[in-house]
Amino acid sequence: MKNWTVGVPDRKTVSGLVFGCQVSPLTAAALAAKGYTTPESVADSLNVDGLSDPFMIKDMDIAAETINEAIDNEEKICVYGDYDCDGIMSTVILFSYLFEAGADVVYYIPERSEGYGLNKNAIDKIRDDGVSLIVTVDNGISAISEAEYIYECGMKLVITDHHQQGDTLPRAEAIVDPHRHDCPSEFKHMCGAGLALKLTAALDGGDYTLAMEQFSDLAAIATVADIVSLTGENRFLVSEGMRLIDDTDRPALLALKKVCGLEDKEIDSTSIGFGLAPRINASGRFGSPRTAAELFLCEDPDEALDIASELDKLNTMRKSAENDIISEISAMIDSDPSIIRKRVIYLSGKNWHHGVIGIVAARIQEMFGKPCFIASETDGEVRGSARAFGEFSVFEALTYASDALSKFGGHPGAGGFTVKDGMTERFGELLEEYAASDHEIMPILSLSADSPVTPAELTFQNVEDLKKLEPYGMGNEQPLFYIENAEITEIRPMGNGSHSMIKFKFGTTEYTAKMFRTSPDMLPVGKGDPAKMIVTLGINEFRGNRSLDILVKDIRPQMFEQNRFFSAQRSFEAMTRGEKLPNINYYKHMFPSQKEAAYVYRCIPDKGINPERLFIKLGAQDINYAKFSCIIEAFRQLGLISVSSAGQFIMKNKVTSRSDLFSAPVLAFIRQVIG
Repeated sequence: MKNWTVGVPDRKTVSGLVFGCQVSPLTAAALAAKGYTTPESVADSLNVDGLSDPFMIKDMDIAAETINEAIDNEEKICVYGDYDCDGIMSTVILFSYLFEAGADVVYYIPERSEGYGLNKNAIDKIRDDGVSLIVTVDNGISAISEAEYIYECGMKLVITDHHQQGDTLPRAEAIVDPHRHDCPSEFKHMCGAGLALKLTAALDGGDYTLAMEQFSDLAAIATVADIVSLTGENRFLVSEGMRLIDDTDRPALLALKKVCGLEDKEIDSTSIGFGLAPRINASGRFGSPRTAAELFLCEDPDEALDIASELDKLNTMRKSAENDIISEISAMIDSDPSIIRKRVIYLSGKNWHHGVIGIVAARIQEMFGKPCFIASETDGEVRGSARAFGEFSVFEALTYASDALSKFGGHPGAGGFTVKDGMTERFGELLEEYAASDHEIMPILSLSADSPVTPAELTFQNVEDLKKLEPYGMGNEQPLFYIENAEITEIRPMGNGSHSMIKFKFGTTEYTAKMFRTSPDMLPVGKGDPAKMIVTLGINEFRGNRSLDILVKDIRPQMFEQNRFFSAQRSFEAMTRGEKLPNINYYKHMFPSQKEAAYVYRCIPDKGINPERLFIKLGAQDINYAKFSCIIEAFRQLGLISVSSAGQFIMKNKVTSRSDLFSAPVLAFIRQVIG
């Protein structure tokens, strides 16, 4: 459950943007919600018409001079990349340019098993291949010892990277990184491929013409995939790149668009982020990143289609592995609901694929709204990934628990770790200790709508006008709109049943919406229920027919009161963790009567129900959510019901004998406390 906030943009500001920017009221409301107050502020941020001089970046001139000198001297150059989409695209951009420029050039992309960045085994292979100059793309800023080793091996190094620098810079001929403390460039948010494109322009004397014509498509894919800020120069780069992808003759992109089902569709940031990029990333997760690089270096259409089909299969494997782990985790949670009642979700399994552990952590966090640490034991080593939000810092949590770790790293929102042998359980305890000591009230995952939308505003013209805000991404997120007092008229499963199609009446018109990764059973609303929802809006075109494309991000009953819900949920979970509540009245308000419990039981339909929907349907003022949760937990403990915490579903069990409600451990504990 997420904490909703709904913005209400200033009417005067919206009106000024409507007339000053010539946009629809919906677009103006979205702009106002993002903080724009005048047409001039919109133009300054969104109407970027080019890239800044590449030589504004510190050391770009030295990097270009060093590389051009190596070309002129016929020295062998190695482009050293990374195994994610940005690293692969960066490698292809720079390798392709150098190859066409007549350089003696090879490339090296480490396998995921080698780890991120430069490593000595790879450096030895590159040295043995006769390389004189290594040029990194999308890595290198933290490779202090590896850089020294390169020079010990008699080679030189040029670093291009977009990650934060540490206390010390590596030894190199040039270090091109906008995040260098001494870099004067104003725009700091380029990804690795964007910097690689700028480097090719610098190698061409600073002229972007050839660089944009040849590589803006690849840089656009990497920029979206790497989730860097889609503002400023990146907005220009991605816009130009998407136009190039739409009219592409590049065999790799024609093949990828075909396997993604995007042949006849206009490319946007969503189709890149959920279509093209995952298949490129899949090569680094489940195969070899060289496969994706070979695709983009391939000039034969038939060969390109074969490689793209292979990437598509790898992506299917990736999704299958994700879903298998999610299913296993769901079973663990259903067997032991205390896992998700802790302050931090920490789970460890055996042989979970490390290529998707980070994705799984993000999905579990999204499902349950808590910081998530997922680990997998493979060949005796326990490694994992973490995701967090709000004021909870992954890096600080890992630092607190470092006695149980042999290695860790990251930042507030994400990180990776390796657990010391025999310390798996202790690591989980330390995470809880950190959360309890530093976050008395844990942050709640939030979802913010930019503006309410009325039935009168939900028109093709208004929604189509939202395209003016694209491309969407970090720093320029797709607008979210709030719909209230909608009447649910029909709910049907989509695909394999894991998604939902929701029909609802809003005003006098019936609309159709989709909600992904949420089956009809998981929805907190049903046919006939009044509901509120937060949605994205777009236009769907299929075989010449146009319809509004409404994607539901979250939905709940109209009468749902989130503040009371979160307060009650915190109290119930704290009680189940053994934490002392502020006073005895908290326990008394949780303790149900036999009559209240019987009423809840009677309200559970034979076909089962979502717990939040059941709570709303009770309509009982004396049954707060904490008391309701105690009743449901008592029923589960007594075997009267089955509760799928992961699937958010309650089902009655067949029972042959009566049970003493108050013998359930949860109620016996509360009775003991209140006396």
